[in-house]
Amino acid sequence: MDLHALPPVPRFPQRREVVGAAATAALGQRAASLLAGGEIILLWGPLGAGKTCFTQGLGRGLGVAGEIASPTFTLVNTYPGRLVLHHLDFYRIDAGHDLADIGVPAILDEVWDGGAVAVVEWPGPLLGVLGSAPRLELLVLPGAAAELRTWHLAGLPAVPPAWADLFAEGATC
Repeated sequence: MDLHALPPVPRFPQRREVVGAAATAALGQRAASLLAGGEIILLWGPLGAGKTCFTQGLGRGLGVAGEIASPTFTLVNTYPGRLVLHHLDFYRIDAGHDLADIGVPAILDEVWDGGAVAVVEWPGPLLGVLGSAPRLELLVLPGAAAELRTWHLAGLPAVPPAWADLFAEGATC
């Protein structure tokens, strides 16, 4: 099983396009206003598509001070804000890696207790741990133009109405 294989687009019922890094960060910032704590957001997309840029906007919307950096090499970065933001990146995690080694069970407990949110890039290795736990999934794909990105949204068990509104045609960031 390829842990980095992208899920099929038809699995994502909602979509919206953004142009440029600023619009991607703005989408993340708007999404932050919808968070109450307890959310897990899985970010799918190829390298350089905007996953970390979205997370930077989300962090800004949560009141995180300072820079939000990609956790590609650290695997987990945690930031205090209105809610604690756990930013995880499993690009360098192999199948069978024990996620307890990097504190994932404690992170999930904090999220499920409602005091934090988790944003996970390259989330394949986490799927077995999550099972059918509620989550939002975002798939970002580059468009035909250099700065164009199409964001696709799915939710388990369903996309919450406020998130569907954020992804509605014509919604602005």
